[in-house]
Amino acid sequence: MHPYVYHRQNHYTSSIYSYAQGEVNGDSLEDQVYLVGQETPDSPYITNITLVIQDGRNNKFHSIPLKTNTGYNPRLFLGDFTGSGTDDILVSMDSGGSGGFGYFYIYSFLANHPRLLFDYEVFDQTFDYSVTYKDNYLVEVINNTLHLSFMIDLSNRDKQYLADIYNEDGALKQPLTGSVSGLNQLYPIDFNGDGIYELYALQRIIGQYNADGLGLMQTPLSWKDNHFSPFFDNQYAAVLGTAVNE
Repeated sequence: MHPYVYHRQNHYTSSIYSYAQGEVNGDSLEDQVYLVGQETPDSPYITNITLVIQDGRNNKFHSIPLKTNTGYNPRLFLGDFTGSGTDDILVSMDSGGSGGFGYFYIYSFLANHPRLLFDYEVFDQTFDYSVTYKDNYLVEVINNTLHLSFMIDLSNRDKQYLADIYNEDGALKQPLTGSVSGLNQLYPIDFNGDGIYELYALQRIIGQYNADGLGLMQTPLSWKDNHFSPFFDNQYAAVLGTAVNE
């Protein structure tokens, strides 16, 4: 798809940055789905990003404005997330900042009516975390919403890193806390192969400062009772590997 087709045919100043074809409105005819936006001179930063759907039956265009409509690398994925038998629309963008955040929306477009199924800002507000350094080179991550606890062992970290935080006996020099970031990545995955996609959400576990990554919170989500929720109210914590000294 040429990036200026939509511009030429519809007299818009926007360019197409992502395109997908699928049946999104439930009439059994394939529709055309676009992410359009305006480029920034001498930069890959895109502004005024808008979701546009061309009805496969009558070629009419429908525009859906996005609450967050600026970012890098805007992209589309079509797949059935709800079990309706019709494709839903996943919109993804990158923030480009040092935190590595992403902006994500999922829309249903049944009967040409947009319905927001997933909003990254709502997800960011869903869970309350606490990240607390403990004695003996441990960090405890608690999801206070789901009442889950995860323990990260720092004992294989760089000696100077540990020396800044702990005494030689493993006791903390002073109280220290970290945090869990907002949503960094969101991947569509059909975990059980039934043709209905789930989501895999990743958030960074942050230590003393943003570049001090301790691991990742991993949250598999499925559509249930008209919203996305964690499988069996569970999550996973993945730790970052360190080089083996030989």
